Amino acid sequence: MIGALLLAGLGAVAAGGVLCGTRGTVRAGLVLQAAGSAGIGVAGFWVLATGAALGPGFTSALEPRVGVDGLSGTFLGTLGLVAAPALVFASRYLRPGAANRLVGGLTAVFLLVLALVLCARDPLTLLFGWEAMTLLPAVVILVAHRGDQQARRTVFTYLTITHLGGVGTWVAVLLLAGEGAIGSPGVIEPGSVTQGVIAVAALVGMGTKAGVMPLHVWLPRAHPMAPAPVSALMSGVMIKIAVYALVRVLVEWLGVLPVWFGVLTLAVGALSALGGVTYAIFQHELKRLLALHSIENIGIIVLGLGACLVLRSRGADALAAFALAASLLHTVNHAVFKALLFLGAGAFERATGTLELDRLGGLLRRMPWTGAAFLVGAMAIAGLPPLNGFASEWATLQALLHLPAVGGVGDGLAGAFALAALASTAALALLCFAKVVGLVLLGPVRSGSDEHPVTEVAPPMVGATAVLALACVVLGIVPGPLFGALTDLAPWPAGSPAGSSAGLGLDLPGTGSLPTAGIALVLVALVAGLVLLRGRRSAAPAPSWACGQVVGPELNWTGAGFSKPLRLVLEVVLRPQREIAVRSQGGVLQEVTYHGRVPQVIDERVYRPLVRRSVELAGYVRRMQSGSLGTYVAYLIAVTVVLLGAVRTGVIG
Repeated sequence: MIGALLLAGLGAVAAGGVLCGTRGTVRAGLVLQAAGSAGIGVAGFWVLATGAALGPGFTSALEPRVGVDGLSGTFLGTLGLVAAPALVFASRYLRPGAANRLVGGLTAVFLLVLALVLCARDPLTLLFGWEAMTLLPAVVILVAHRGDQQARRTVFTYLTITHLGGVGTWVAVLLLAGEGAIGSPGVIEPGSVTQGVIAVAALVGMGTKAGVMPLHVWLPRAHPMAPAPVSALMSGVMIKIAVYALVRVLVEWLGVLPVWFGVLTLAVGALSALGGVTYAIFQHELKRLLALHSIENIGIIVLGLGACLVLRSRGADALAAFALAASLLHTVNHAVFKALLFLGAGAFERATGTLELDRLGGLLRRMPWTGAAFLVGAMAIAGLPPLNGFASEWATLQALLHLPAVGGVGDGLAGAFALAALASTAALALLCFAKVVGLVLLGPVRSGSDEHPVTEVAPPMVGATAVLALACVVLGIVPGPLFGALTDLAPWPAGSPAGSSAGLGLDLPGTGSLPTAGIALVLVALVAGLVLLRGRRSAAPAPSWACGQVVGPELNWTGAGFSKPLRLVLEVVLRPQREIAVRSQGGVLQEVTYHGRVPQVIDERVYRPLVRRSVELAGYVRRMQSGSLGTYVAYLIAVTVVLLGAVRTGVIG
């Protein structure tokens, strides 16, 4: 039954992709893909809930094999939960045209490849799907922005970084296959050099695809360039596939890893969480801001994974299972609210023609349904109860609290640092989305005109965001059933450390419980009280007085003004750049222009010089490409002679 549902879903996605290539049937094809994605999601969560497994187990053989277990079922369920509403949204977001027909067809291939990676049960199929998953978003961006030089530069950066990082993935998977460790935990000796090399290679290669710092440079460039529904799939699903691969390798196949690697993972998670949210605060383009928040939330996920590795290395299996479940819960939650936010951003762009924060405003009044859904997503990503972001961040916090209790001084320091990073990240995320909500949803109207008024988007687009907003609420108020099922995914006997039977809270022995349903009731009571208090006040709105000047939208709060206090505090670290241009005529001041920016240090001081050197090197290599067949034959003969000499002298084998 589950297998038939999964196959039917995959078939519907494939058929929808074919329909998208036919003139006049793009919408029908996307809706069919959405239905197929929903079937895939139901099948995935069904496997997670029942503990059933489909197909063979993992093998190191090269014979292609596929199957589904609880872990891959979790991510298949997440894929369906995100893709179904995203594709319904796309059915009205993508306008008719040859380019969008191709985008619709490529989206179907992209979904099938994502499912292939999750279902792969041998190294060859896994690596094939991994490479295809890397290439397809690049093709979608190039098709959607045909002839755009900025899109080409973005794709070049994306492919360069992800393929350099992909070397780590290949090294890890091939070494695992060579050791016979794929699907066979315990084969590799704990603490051995081989185990350490594989772990580091996996963290680098799969971490690059996930977007962890400092391997993140491609993400804030590529995600905003894709159409909004594809951005939702990339941020909501694609980078989560890297989390799936990390869990497979680090938690399941490599067995118990040494403490130092768990601490390293915690450090990477803390850097990604803090760095991502800090740079997001200073962004003034909505989709780029959301992309940087993906780095932040991947950091939180990696923090939970790092806590799991440290706790397991110390023998605290129950706590390690709890930390793993917290990491996976935040993976699912982030997929939901980030997809919601990207779809909301796409709706705003469709209605206003811009995503610049300083040109948006008052959208909650003009687009009430989409604005309300976006507000739910903003509250969820800010970690506010009773939404799903709070539930998983709270679980991660509880896991980190136990690090000092199970190890030595080093574990305690690592745990304290990770806790501080998580707390700071939550505070900064709240600040960032207070800015976004204040500028985009509230505030004065700064976009649209009488000729082109801003109105609500089409009902299918509104419905897609509403479904995801409802999922944020449900997963926040009732996280227990999903959390309990995720705890059972730990590949070691861990007991039952968490998850109340009623599904109303998160409970861990020694820490007490925090019933999220109770929090929800308290918040509802507080909101009701505030509404009643506000209703008793008799305050009439009046225009601001500005010494007789007309107060226009340009004199209201801007993104730069909102973030300036934090920029001043972090000035030594961020090194903001300012440009002031003064124009005068005849000694009379005419205009003063101010432009400020916070540079991306890793991007501008590491990757850009590296790219320049690579281009220069490519120029030298290109000189060897004379176009002469005789020259190329001479190259082959020279290389052959050198290799034969190396073999004869014993340099090689």
